[in-house]
Amino acid sequence: MSLRAAAAIFLKRRRFPASHGFCASRVSPNAFPLSFSGKLKLSHWYQTGANGSRMNLRDPCLWIVISGHIAIVLGTGANTVFAEDPTNEASPDDELIGLRKVEDGSVVSNTHTAKWRVFTDEAREFFIKASSFCLLFFFFILFIYNFSCFTNLYCMLIFCQGQLDAAEKLFLAALQEAKEGFGPRDPHVASSCNNLAELYRIKKDFAKAEPLYLEAIDILEEAFGPDDIRVGAAAHNLGQFYLGQRKLEKARVSYERALKVWTYCAQAATIKRRVLGYGHSECADSMYHLGVVLYLQGKERDAEAAIQDSIRLLEEGGEGESFVCIRRLRYLSQIYLKSHRLAEAEMVQRKILHILELSKGWNSLDTVVAAESLALTLQASCNLKDSKELLERCLNARKVLLPDDHIQIGANLLRLAQVAMLDSSQHKKFDVKRAKAELDIAKDHVHNSIRIARQYLDRVSKQKDRLKKHSAPGDSRKEAQAALLILLQSFSTLSSVEVAKQELLEIQEGKSNLKAKEPLLQCIHAYREFVADKSIPENAEIKKEYLSCLKVAQNLLGNKGLPEAELIES
Repeated sequence: MSLRAAAAIFLKRRRFPASHGFCASRVSPNAFPLSFSGKLKLSHWYQTGANGSRMNLRDPCLWIVISGHIAIVLGTGANTVFAEDPTNEASPDDELIGLRKVEDGSVVSNTHTAKWRVFTDEAREFFIKASSFCLLFFFFILFIYNFSCFTNLYCMLIFCQGQLDAAEKLFLAALQEAKEGFGPRDPHVASSCNNLAELYRIKKDFAKAEPLYLEAIDILEEAFGPDDIRVGAAAHNLGQFYLGQRKLEKARVSYERALKVWTYCAQAATIKRRVLGYGHSECADSMYHLGVVLYLQGKERDAEAAIQDSIRLLEEGGEGESFVCIRRLRYLSQIYLKSHRLAEAEMVQRKILHILELSKGWNSLDTVVAAESLALTLQASCNLKDSKELLERCLNARKVLLPDDHIQIGANLLRLAQVAMLDSSQHKKFDVKRAKAELDIAKDHVHNSIRIARQYLDRVSKQKDRLKKHSAPGDSRKEAQAALLILLQSFSTLSSVEVAKQELLEIQEGKSNLKAKEPLLQCIHAYREFVADKSIPENAEIKKEYLSCLKVAQNLLGNKGLPEAELIES
């Protein structure tokens, strides 16, 4: 990690203007801030333990939208390649945009270069059309939820595919014209290779994309040298390509190569301040993605150091409150949580919450989710007082921002009930009255959580035929799965509350079983009602919760108290 350390040490001494602006993504009122898996997935899915928020990163329309701005840029990754009329006057930016000068100071111009510009611009138009339609459709299904629109989904996707196919033909033609007009080893050829590679990446034709990325880097390196900023950007793009396919070792090599270039550019006295700022931001990006690769390779300490350096560089560049910086802080907190370093995770999450409180306030679900993540970490650290205060504040904020029966509110109530149960357990030996009061609070919260989850699932059940006919969007299905999981967990928690209450009051075991029996049977019935009739697709978390409930029911009631179907399942 000497390369990473060298880059960090040098850049740490400098202050640069922010080179990019980032705005926080909006959270749909229908997006879930809660997940129940341990995977790092509103609808971007950031998560702490069992808590998080989602963006469906596997949505092909979304990836077309996200990747659109990448697919039509220079091989440098810094400037667009679309045709612009160059002047004969020398420009201080000519070095950056990759236009090769001839001896008289003019730009190469002939029939082939003119065609290159035309083909590149036309390809851009097709690409932008495909991206725009997919963007509109994505936001339509994400925010409006009008199921009648799904009859047009197939036609929309066919249209987008047609636009991408047309763009591919034009990018291929532009590549050929660039080779004939500028020469086969000219940087314009590198930019055309990169454009075509990005298009193939979006179409998941990885076998065609990789050699084009490599050719672009080779040409740029030959034209400008191995330490040129354009080579660094191209190496970073190649690292992104490999990381997306989980080719981790190749991704690591590419990111380290990019970091080497950023370090060299930052140290070079001839680099202009504007370029230096750009390199600073790009260095932070490469360092972060290198950290992700190292973490996926199991090199946790090296990954942590790289991600910390990336965050520090963003902060020094004036981007400490940007969405990108917050997202990296979340990833760092996940590393700490998964290695059970709760104190360090808490510090990072407090920092995230502080940034969001100042920038967005509590009228934003982003702030609510950040506070809830911190609350769950505090709960795991047995700091129940602070955890409860944060969860109550989250609940109050959600009641202002969301409808009273929104499933997020049900999930929030369930979390409060679980904290109340833990609080009761802590006080039962020396303050029975308070312990009983906490159990009563927990029971109240759970009943409301069950009511909200049941109302949501009943609506889903009524729409079952329409969902089958029109194929509901992924986020809608996931919300229904989350609602069912909340319902199952609420029944299970209610059973635990009853057991704890009977133990607290020292009632005989037989009577305790009777009190806890009904929620467990309701949990089993709810699973069979919504999963067995295919209203809601099953996932691993739902299955796990159901089996856990079934096991508790067996231990508590014995086989005689269970329906025959559950005995077979067990």
